[in-house]
Amino acid sequence: MVELAVNGERTYAYTGGKVFDRSLPAMVFVHGAQHDHSVWALQSRYFANHGWMVLAVDLPGHGRSSGAPLPSIGAIADWIVALLDLARIDRAALIGHSMGSLAALETAARRPERVTHAALLGTAVPMPVSNALLDAARDDEPRARAMINVWSHGPRGLMGGNAAPGLWMFGVNQRLMDRAAAGVLHNDLSACNNYTNGIESAARVRCPVLIVTGGRDQMTTPRAAKALAGALKNVRQLMLDGAGHAMLAEQPDRVLDSLREFLIPG
Repeated sequence: MVELAVNGERTYAYTGGKVFDRSLPAMVFVHGAQHDHSVWALQSRYFANHGWMVLAVDLPGHGRSSGAPLPSIGAIADWIVALLDLARIDRAALIGHSMGSLAALETAARRPERVTHAALLGTAVPMPVSNALLDAARDDEPRARAMINVWSHGPRGLMGGNAAPGLWMFGVNQRLMDRAAAGVLHNDLSACNNYTNGIESAARVRCPVLIVTGGRDQMTTPRAAKALAGALKNVRQLMLDGAGHAMLAEQPDRVLDSLREFLIPG
């Protein structure tokens, strides 16, 4: 791991257990709402052990990073560029899930010369959030977290079936959300809901893009990614049958395979 002072705040980044090595191609993993770097455990470790310099970050106000959570997708995109500048990384592949996918998209649009590839998992543009969920996130966070947990998982996730024996998928995600500071969830959901220029941004992206959707995703349905795919110039699409929005936990190996085929062709 490394700690960097991005915009004056402590930023935690997991490096997959490897030494920070700027001579390697770089990859930045960006988590979704009220999550942290730990959701990328399998994928970050794999790429760190196969020739990449990995930074799986905790966004400001999340996980082990200090500061207030960033209020908009544009602010997260600017923060990612500041992270690259501070780490002295000229260009990097960006891999984002849900809110993180919007941030990766916006970064690639604003600074196309800095992004080699963009992988957008569990994505949709726009990414509207229902008033019921926004209100619950503001007024009753335990209820909002419970709603998200149910909607995020496909049938296998709700019944068990964790790829890691002995772990309860539903409970792990609940504990991850529970440990976030008050107000983070409402901030993150509002940032997703208010991101209205995604299609225009997609038209400015120059790098190859991978869109991965879950066939049983109720939060960002496969149909909701069609407009985004149509606006991108160089895009691949993959749907994970049976996966919900929590695809990183439900089908971690298939997510890894999709990223490996995209980033390490042949």
